[in-house]
Amino acid sequence: MLLFVGLGNPGPQYAGNRHNVGFMALDEIHRDPSFSPWSKKFQGEISEGRIDGGKVLLLKPQTFMNESGRSVLAAASFYKIAPAGIVVFHDELDLPPGKVRVKTGGGHGGHNGLRSIDAHLGKDYRRVRIGIGHPGDKDRVSPYVLSDFAKADATWLDPLIEAMARDASLLAKGEDARFMNRLAQTTGSDEPASARGAAKPKGQSHIRQARPKIGTGSGTGAVPPGEPLAAMLGKLFGNKD
Repeated sequence: MLLFVGLGNPGPQYAGNRHNVGFMALDEIHRDPSFSPWSKKFQGEISEGRIDGGKVLLLKPQTFMNESGRSVLAAASFYKIAPAGIVVFHDELDLPPGKVRVKTGGGHGGHNGLRSIDAHLGKDYRRVRIGIGHPGDKDRVSPYVLSDFAKADATWLDPLIEAMARDASLLAKGEDARFMNRLAQTTGSDEPASARGAAKPKGQSHIRQARPKIGTGSGTGAVPPGEPLAAMLGKLFGNKD
């Protein structure tokens, strides 16, 4: 069995955030009819299904980003899944919007979800790094990732998320290079589709799917009621942006 993990923060106020693109990817994979309805277990939401004939467990930790490792460890321990059988989908500041890279191991790059998983399981798991771009100033990183994708981002985000789900069988078979090539073909080049003026795909945007009751567009980032912004950002990012 493989464990596919999507990283994000729980709750509708975060659903459209750039930081939640890992959740978006798993939700699209979950649309395959072989997967069971989401259920609550291992401090997360889980679903079991099959990809290319093999068993796959989908997991969306509900611990908030900086404690993701507790949920991943609980699921991996129960099913006896080694780090080599874990694939983590997450946002990546150091890649342009729409670019995806798959790698095994490496540093967390200041990403507190990866930092937590590293602390609980080590670094020998695969990461699907989904580029969201960088705001250009490290002091703007926290509000940037906790803001919603802009409406214009749907032109590259929607086809990319759909392609990741459509070609998930390549990940399941360990064919990471082919998976990345397929995604590059979907966007047409390393340049984001939105920059090329690509037509918006038919159907509901994944941004709107993520936030059915809340408007889209780039906001200021949501914080749980009663919790100061600085405290929340500190929990999510620690002392390093």
